[in-house]
Amino acid sequence: MKTLPLILILSLVFSCNSSAQKKANASSTTNDFKVTKTDAEWKAQLTAEQYYVLRQAGTERAFSSPLNDNHEVGTYVCAACKTPLYKSEHKFDSGTGWPSFDRVIEGNVAFSTDKKLGFMRNEEHCANCGGHLGHVFDDGPKRTTGKRHCINGVALEFVPAKK
Repeated sequence: MKTLPLILILSLVFSCNSSAQKKANASSTTNDFKVTKTDAEWKAQLTAEQYYVLRQAGTERAFSSPLNDNHEVGTYVCAACKTPLYKSEHKFDSGTGWPSFDRVIEGNVAFSTDKKLGFMRNEEHCANCGGHLGHVFDDGPKRTTGKRHCINGVALEFVPAKK
């Protein structure tokens, strides 16, 4: 009789994580983007690491991107579709190992909720092609926006300002 409450609790836990909910969560981050391609087209265009991050919502290894230490003046664009996403004047050293910005170029970045790690995070996507960029947190510079847009460097390309 003591095992009955345990069985009921386990049944409740597993029933709350049904495949229907997983499908609903997966589709809640999909949008209609201006640039759409098949997986084969994305794989042909992107490097393996870019594909992993941009199309499969992966994360590059911390401190692996040369863009993390880039201090030139210019614009960071989506590596997949070249949409301008972040300006160099809004970049700061967060110490996290990923390029960090305190704001986006308005209208060019889309946001969704990511629950993959068991808690909610605000995920960032290119608003033009839907490529996964990273996440935004509330621990950025207090003197500006207070936001830290923690972005995978492999999801970006840097375009220097014209002199």
